[in-house]
Amino acid sequence: MILGTKARYAVMAMVDLAGRDSAAPVTLAGLADSQEITLPYLEQIFSKLKQAGLVTSVRGPGGGYVLANSSDKITIAQIVEAVEESIQMTRCAKESGGCMSSKAKCLTHDLWDGLGKQIHDYLSGITLADVRGQKNVMPAKAGIHAC
Repeated sequence: MILGTKARYAVMAMVDLAGRDSAAPVTLAGLADSQEITLPYLEQIFSKLKQAGLVTSVRGPGGGYVLANSSDKITIAQIVEAVEESIQMTRCAKESGGCMSSKAKCLTHDLWDGLGKQIHDYLSGITLADVRGQKNVMPAKAGIHAC
């Protein structure tokens, strides 16, 4: 599974926003420039982030966006879910039961479902503050090393 650009750009912009002065609203044009994301696409993303309660907009001169909570309270999973990107690894729809035509689970369903849960748990354990602080966000398992 590869996260789509919407989720990746949302995380990039939110990490950037978290690193700015929390009292001063940041314009989307400023975020778009610094992250090299088109403004119309970033507007779509921030509309969803606002609906999810992760950012607040400030109107008027000097307006823009601020984080709705402190950066240590917003997880990467919340951002990904806010822009409606799926972390699901199986092709099964939750309401249908299984991915086979008989509605049964395929032979590898539990493998992919477990991987999706691991990814969700991993992203749920990392906050914007963690990323800003360059905390080692790689799992401390044997054989896994950060770049």
